This record gives sequence, C-alpha cells and structure tokens, in this order.
Amino acid sequence: MEFTINKKVFENIISNMQPFIEKKDMSQIISHILIDANDDYLNIFATDYEIGLKANIPNINIITQGKATINGKNILDIVKRLKDDEINIKASKDILLITQNKSNFKLPMYDANEFPKFPVIENSPKIDIDSLELIKSFKKISSAVDNNNPKLELNGALIDIKDDKINFISTDTKRLSLASIDNISNEPLDIIIPKKAIMEVQKLFLDSLEITYNDTNLIINSNNYQFFTKLINGKFPDYQRIIPKSLNHEITLPKDKVIESINLISAVSNEIKITFTNKNIIFESLSSENSEAKT
Repeated sequence: MEFTINKKVFENIISNMQPFIEKKDMSQIISHILIDANDDYLNIFATDYEIGLKANIPNINIITQGKATINGKNILDIVKRLKDDEINIKASKDILLITQNKSNFKLPMYDANEFPKFPVIENSPKIDIDSLELIKSFKKISSAVDNNNPKLELNGALIDIKDDKINFISTDTKRLSLASIDNISNEPLDIIIPKKAIMEVQKLFLDSLEITYNDTNLIINSNNYQFFTKLINGKFPDYQRIIPKSLNHEITLPKDKVIESINLISAVSNEIKITFTNKNIIFESLSSENSEAKT
C-alpha cells in the first residue's frame, strides 16, 4: 500500500478518529486506525468495539492498493508537526513509512486482517430525521445524561418515536431533559443511544444524514463519514410519569441575562442562590468560604 495525501486533509481526518481509539492499552489493535487504499477511495477506520467511525476520502493519489494499521495517537502527533504539503505513506512488511521532503518516520503495524469489522445493516429500517433537528435535540438533552450510573440505560438518551412526535429524553435521576420534534413518517420506536455517541454525533455531522438501525446497532451515513454505535439494552424510566402535568407558577425570564448572571457567579462558586423579588432577580454565591459574588 502506498499513497500521497495533503497534510491538512489527513490531519483533519485522523483528528476526528481520536475519540474512537483505545489510548490506554497500546498493545490492542483498537489503539490503531485501519487505512484501506483502493482504486476509488482512501478509507480510514477507527473503533473501540462500542463505537466507530469510517471516513471516505476521494481524489487521493493511490500508488499501490492495500491495507495497513497504524497507532492512531502516534500518527496524529507526527502529522501535526509536518509542513502543509503532500505526505507520502507506504506500508513495507510490518512497518509504515511516513515521508515528507527530508523527514522520515517509521511506525510498527499490526495485521490489518485482525482489525474489527464494522457492522453492516442491509435492508434495515431507517429513521427519517433532519440532521439539524437531530443535532439541536441532542444538544438540548446531552447535559442531563448520566456518566457512570449502575443502571446502564441512564448512561444514554432515549429516542422515543410516537405517532406524531419524536421525543429525545435524558436523566441523571436529579434532573430530566426532554426535546421534541414533529414525526413526519417514522414508525413508533424507542432506542437508547450511549452518551459518547450523542456527543460525537454533534461534532461530526452537519449535512444530510441516513440513519439505519437493528436490534444492536445504529448507523449514521453522510457524504464522507459512516458512524456506528452499539445501542444500550435496557428499559428507560417512564419519563411521562415523572414530568408534572400542571404547575402552580410560571415565570418568564430574560434568558441572556440569566445566563450572564450565572456565568458571573460561577467564577467564584458552583453553588448559586437565586432570589426572586418584585423588581429583581438576585444571584449570590454560596459555597466559597473567603470569596463572595453577587449580581
């Protein structure tokens, strides 16, 4: 395998691969990315088994077809330091050679045939959601997804497709977030997406998407990327029972001013007391012993 590629293009792709590789145990093949050079595209894969990303790069000067693996962190550290020019990458036995002008690097490879296979979902049902609506909804609920809850289903967010609505829900048992969009054509469905997948989707996708799924995986395809995540198998809490049907009071707040005030106080304290008077909203710090903030 041998090809040449623009430094900026290659750096951008392998930077996007970093959240999907194993960084603690460098002996595992999932600490590597897989590079597959063929006639039409350069394909680059990264996965930690639970989540994965494939990039398709067209219009690359492929000299020799083939596959190779390379440590994902090491190759990024090298490419970042190279000049904005063409890079030559060549696989030779168990070594990957990275060359630019008078600079040469050699990195060990693993057997490309041992790299984990990506899931293939053929003739599987699709979820029809506008990409911007999906990203906005994930952004609204992501802060309430739990991190290390013993109940695995709480470490993700529920996509609950009703006849007329698509609800996105997350909870860490202390708070609950819900965002809804109109359902145009999807059949009823409920699936739980892991938090890591929710965060990465927000970074990767802005253009139109094709979303497919089965019992174990969700796959998102765009023009240049294919993303997959394993789904969480569990029963999400009945959020409709948790949300109050009616409340005694309603307050309309100036959003920008409230956010500004919270940001000011949080410079001193993470615990904030908010007092509503007839004319003002008072924000005060609580937890700091020797400092005080008020606005």
